[in-house]
Amino acid sequence: MAMRNSLPAIKLGAFYAASIFLVGFALGTLRVLVIAPRFGELLAVLIELPIILGLSWVVFGWLARRHNPPLSSARCMISITAFVVLIGLEALSAAFVTDGGVMAFIANWLTLAGALGLAGQVGFALIPRLHPAARN
Repeated sequence: MAMRNSLPAIKLGAFYAASIFLVGFALGTLRVLVIAPRFGELLAVLIELPIILGLSWVVFGWLARRHNPPLSSARCMISITAFVVLIGLEALSAAFVTDGGVMAFIANWLTLAGALGLAGQVGFALIPRLHPAARN
């Protein structure tokens, strides 16, 4: 019974994560190929972070108004699912796109730019808990 009730929240979290991953992939490509070589990795992340979080806020607001996640527990499930799916998609893309693969993706979290990126991913995952469109 509980799994059946959480399935819409899981689907919404996965869709939210996949949507933002696609946008983030495009922004990340721009960050890595254009901005970082000119201004450095840290500044590139600082430029990208508010853009992706702002877009996450807008996308989740639209999804919440459309699907109306009613309960606090549903919003928590959306957040957890979104974070796990996003990290999974990023690790998968790192495995295929970057030289260092998944281990380099994780090791990057130990740099200031990587830690800020991870903090941004946590912020992305908290949006379903904080967004006014998701509250009853």
